[in-house]
Amino acid sequence: MHTVLRSPSKTVTIGHDQPFCIIGERINPTGRKKFQEQLRAGDLSQIEVDVHAQVAGGAHVLDVNMGVPLTDEADLLSRAVKLIQSITDLPLCIDSSVFEALEAGLAAYEGKALVNSVTAEDDRMEMILPLIKKYGAAVIALPNDETGIPMTADERVELTGKIVRVATEQYGIPIEDIVIDPLAMTVGADVEAVNVTLEAIAKIRSTYGLNMTLGASNISFGLPNRHALNAAFLPVAASHGLTSAVMDARTVTARATAARRSSAPSNRRSRSRPTTARAGYG
Repeated sequence: MHTVLRSPSKTVTIGHDQPFCIIGERINPTGRKKFQEQLRAGDLSQIEVDVHAQVAGGAHVLDVNMGVPLTDEADLLSRAVKLIQSITDLPLCIDSSVFEALEAGLAAYEGKALVNSVTAEDDRMEMILPLIKKYGAAVIALPNDETGIPMTADERVELTGKIVRVATEQYGIPIEDIVIDPLAMTVGADVEAVNVTLEAIAKIRSTYGLNMTLGASNISFGLPNRHALNAAFLPVAASHGLTSAVMDARTVTARATAARRSSAPSNRRSRSRPTTARAGYG
């Protein structure tokens, strides 16, 4: 199954037979006080710095989040999308929990974007999925609902099924445009969390064949030597069926994961794609 993202001049294909897709996450003011102050002042220059760094690091898609308190997030996200598209041809992942900001970002975007994100909560699906259909986007979907984050893999698979049914049957969204986040939780709080995530990845792949992504650093949150933990986890997750990750493309973890997945024979079946320069990215 292929999830295809596009900018005006570039196509990125996410799939189990494609190179592992790195979604560069640095264009985000969370935890960055100076960046937040710049954005409040209308200064978008740091965005350009972050874009160039993620592109140089090997990102295939760029996640864009403009969630700054006491600002007009919709306006900021719209301006950021336009600016980024003026300096790179990488497709974008438009990231916000605010409906108005998502709509502004999608309206400004030229191409087929990825949206981050929707959950299995009924009200969130009713709000976000019509936007996905309207703009022909793909969406990251998290299998948690009003009761919280499921603690078992089977519950996450069940909620994945709910998302798939609602998205495809009620809103006519192609199943390949649903990218599941199987919910990586920190092992610092629960040592079994990683096993639940890996089990969920494997079961979602075998049941639905969907592409999946997650926040690569979530698994090591609050722990020392995080890069080593992330570097150990991601190749295993990829072997279970993870096809992309939201992460800082500048890290060694990102480059190593992409290289391992790209060179793995089990993930590289011969295909003819005349419109792309190489498998996955054109």
